[in-house]
Parts: sequence; C-alpha cells; structure tokens
Amino acid sequence: MVEEQDYEQVLMEYSQNVLEHFLNPRNVGRIEAPDAAAKVGDPGCGDYIELFLRMEGNKIAEIKYLVFGCAGAISTSSALTELAKGKSVAEALEITDDDVIDYLGGIPERKKHCSLLGVKALHSAIKAYQQKMKFVQKTS
Repeated sequence: MVEEQDYEQVLMEYSQNVLEHFLNPRNVGRIEAPDAAAKVGDPGCGDYIELFLRMEGNKIAEIKYLVFGCAGAISTSSALTELAKGKSVAEALEITDDDVIDYLGGIPERKKHCSLLGVKALHSAIKAYQQKMKFVQKTS
C-alpha cells in the first residue's frame, strides 16, 4: 500500500500540465466506424493504447483513444490527441514523442517511454488509413 507521503512525492514528479491531462484526459472513448484504428502495447510495463481516427479529406477531424496505464501513459495519450486533432496526415506523421513531452512541459525520465505509445499508435493508424485509401483509389 502506498503511504500518503509517497503518493505526494510521486505527484510532485509531474508538471501541472501532466497532472491536468491525467485528471481530466481529453478525447477519451471510441469512434464508431473509424476511418482507421491502431492498438499498441508496451510489454515491459503493461501499458496499452487503442487509438481511433475519423478523417475529413486529408485532416484528422476526430481522434479518440482508450488507454490502460499509469499517469504518464494517460496524460501523454491525452496530450497526443490534442496535438494531432485538426492536423493533416503529413503534419500528424511528424509528431514525435519529444513533441508530446514538450507539450506537457516534461515528464519524469523513467516515464518517457509512455509518450511513445500514443505516437506509435497514431503513426500506425495513419499508415493503415493511407493503405486503405490506396486500395480505394485502385478499385475506383
């Protein structure tokens, strides 16, 4: 059991922006009939994200996710969706884990791997969308 003093020390490791995204995560949920989706997990720590995209033309009109993980995984997933929403495919593919960390004002070094989950899922979903669009264009 975590003692109150230990809990407070853990919270002090995180910036106010990280805590805000952890306590009030944005864009949580599923998109029914998404244009693309991806699932990414980190077997080392057990964190897992499922990410959904709805596209309008070449832009991300809606992005949602479900995540199982720690404060770092939740806050970085939330931040990623804020960074990606409204971006073109090309712009979204340029988003890196460092962008997510910078957006949040930093995260503890031992939690930096958490920012990779959402970025990997975003890039994977976009690539799936691009493949889908190539197939549609070929069959049209």
